[in-house]
Amino acid sequence: MKTDSIFYQIFLNFPTIFFELINQPNTNTQTYEFTSREVKQLSFRLDALFLPTDNNPNKPFYLVEVQFKPDDNLYYRLFAELFLFLRQYQPPYPWQVVVIYPSRNIEREQNQHFGNILASNQVQRIYLNELEETVSGSLGVGVVKLVIEPETQAINLAKSLISQTKEEIIEPKIQQDLIDLIETIIVYKLPQKTRKEIEAMLGLSELKKTKVYQEAFAEGEDEGKEKAHLKSLSNMIRLGLTLETIAEYLDLPLQEVQRLAKLTENRD
Repeated sequence: MKTDSIFYQIFLNFPTIFFELINQPNTNTQTYEFTSREVKQLSFRLDALFLPTDNNPNKPFYLVEVQFKPDDNLYYRLFAELFLFLRQYQPPYPWQVVVIYPSRNIEREQNQHFGNILASNQVQRIYLNELEETVSGSLGVGVVKLVIEPETQAINLAKSLISQTKEEIIEPKIQQDLIDLIETIIVYKLPQKTRKEIEAMLGLSELKKTKVYQEAFAEGEDEGKEKAHLKSLSNMIRLGLTLETIAEYLDLPLQEVQRLAKLTENRD
């Protein structure tokens, strides 16, 4: 199962789930950006960073690592990357490391070198199979636990989470995105099943025919096109192309390119 891909989707599209996992459910996720950063010295990229978007020096940034296989070198690599990142970017925020394991038996602590730092309040280790002992009834945590649920029980948990999503999430687009994520997790867990078979098992076949769902899906497609246009436009501006040339290349009205250019400026 492609756990890295799944967790990237979860944190990118539903950052509130991450803050639930670290027992900070009241965090304003609008003040964080889930992103990646390249560290030039060794040409590697930190793929899971929550960076503050405001100027609060007391707000930490989070370096997140998802580890589902034993790795004796994990902490050597992780803390080397962290400190090289600090040296290069010198962010004006304190750091926090969050490592997510399916269970304790996967972890390789290396206490001789990292015992003190692992015991500090700047490192948080999360063991997904133990979450039920501390968190109950949380939709977001339930979705994360679905990743490690045994195949024999995954369908029942997924159906329960879908029902909970329909009850708790009012906004159609967010509801559709979360249901799609739950379905995607099951697709990864049951590769021998077709998507249509999984839709039937989860009771999604009729849901996907409803007008509300189809409108939310169409809205998601439109958002995907805009993100692709924004990325292309940003690259073309860096190359020095005029907005008129970009409009012609992307086959978009000039006014639309000008609107997207303003969005790009605001992001930068």
